[in-house]
Amino acid sequence: MSTGKVWLVGAGPGDCGLFTLKGYQVLMQADVVVYDSLVGDGVLAMIPDTAVTINVGKRASHHTMVQEEINQVLLREAEAGHRVVRLKGGDPFLFGRGGEELELLTERGIPYEVVPGVTSSIAVPAYNGIPVTHRDFTSSLHIITGHKRAGEDYNINFKALVETEGTLVFLMGVTALPDICRGLLDAGMNPEMPAAILQKGTTAGQKRIVATVGTLPDEVKRRGIETPAIIVVGKVCCLAGDFAWYERLPLAGYKVLVTRPKELISTMSERLRAQGAEVLELPAIETVPVPDNLRLREACANLEQYQWIAFTSPTGVRVFFDALKVFETDVRKLAHMKVAAIGEGTRKALQERGFFVDLMPEVYDGAALGAALAAVCGRDEQILLPRAEAGSMEILDQLAGFQVDDIPTYQTVYRRQEFIDEARLFDEGNVDCAVFTSASTVKGFVEATPGLDYSRVTAACIGRQTKACADSFGMKTYMSEKATIDSLVRLVIELRKE
Repeated sequence: MSTGKVWLVGAGPGDCGLFTLKGYQVLMQADVVVYDSLVGDGVLAMIPDTAVTINVGKRASHHTMVQEEINQVLLREAEAGHRVVRLKGGDPFLFGRGGEELELLTERGIPYEVVPGVTSSIAVPAYNGIPVTHRDFTSSLHIITGHKRAGEDYNINFKALVETEGTLVFLMGVTALPDICRGLLDAGMNPEMPAAILQKGTTAGQKRIVATVGTLPDEVKRRGIETPAIIVVGKVCCLAGDFAWYERLPLAGYKVLVTRPKELISTMSERLRAQGAEVLELPAIETVPVPDNLRLREACANLEQYQWIAFTSPTGVRVFFDALKVFETDVRKLAHMKVAAIGEGTRKALQERGFFVDLMPEVYDGAALGAALAAVCGRDEQILLPRAEAGSMEILDQLAGFQVDDIPTYQTVYRRQEFIDEARLFDEGNVDCAVFTSASTVKGFVEATPGLDYSRVTAACIGRQTKACADSFGMKTYMSEKATIDSLVRLVIELRKE
């Protein structure tokens, strides 16, 4: 394109599960992402590594870049022919200054689209058990900006708001809470009217203080609150105690870092989110096929010589079957072979390709798989072992004296996210636990966090090798009872209880 295009995309209130499907689809195709400070870490982690990122850092009273400069950045990048995503917390048209950003683009003839986002004014109360409308209490909702310029009075008709008898939601009004409450009281609101302030809603930092319009400022002074937060005023606030569903989930208030290979969708993250955790999912490693793999090509051309094929990871399964396509090897050439898998994840990956395993050890590690193979294989049988280039030697130790063709099929590349400072998150105590599903993900995490004091990291590990790797860096380690996703999730819940 000679001229690019801009998408204003609402990132939602923080929980990456509230990011819209269309927003995600647009983000995946971005050349440039211009993002602000209210975008949740989980959404930031979705930004493709092929995109250029520009942090404009907008948050109350703290601006990395003023609005006029942001407008110019969008124009400049679009005129350079790029697909530009302006990623904004919440919804771009609800006090997000999205209209201002479109004015210059319209003037210059730049094409654009708007992708609405889930607004915090509805989602955050919902996560705190506050329905913003309820026919027994109110039939209207009013959303007001609580922001005002320093030294200026509010340009808000408090009397009109009071007379609506509706639910009032003030965004960006934490520092002005006393002025807001005073304005409502001076306009005739009953000082006993329920009111709440809701901190970092939909994230692990969620906190709620419920009081009345007359007492809320003092309660906030006593108990403390952090930004971002919203203020809700109305009779519906009295329902929070009964309807507060989110905080009853086992992992509510717990932020978990999950490292994974870039190309894999993490079942682990889905399970943790279902239990209430805020999950920051980072692709700490990327697995790539071994280039010009002549040994694997030769093995695929002579599959009839093997009686067993053993897989030590789901990635190994994927890479091997991809290689069959590249080498134009008919999958029916595997029909005579027996298949072994190291554990449930690998077994599932094989089943998805129509293969049901003949052997899987009770303990899901290389040594157990090697011992299980040694117990059933004859010395005259050949075993094909396609696996990671840096695979553990434990399986080979158990198969000493057997005919094993150990072929490296993929390599591990360690990656870093430029726009998420993982080390800072741990240093500041903003992550409660790191979950590791392999030794390679531990190493990827270490590569991404140079200088971190790893004794500050609570590590939930899926197996003995993974735990040993985390131990070697001085992490505070725990190991799941079984090397399965379900068992690892149970471990994280137990850590949350401590």
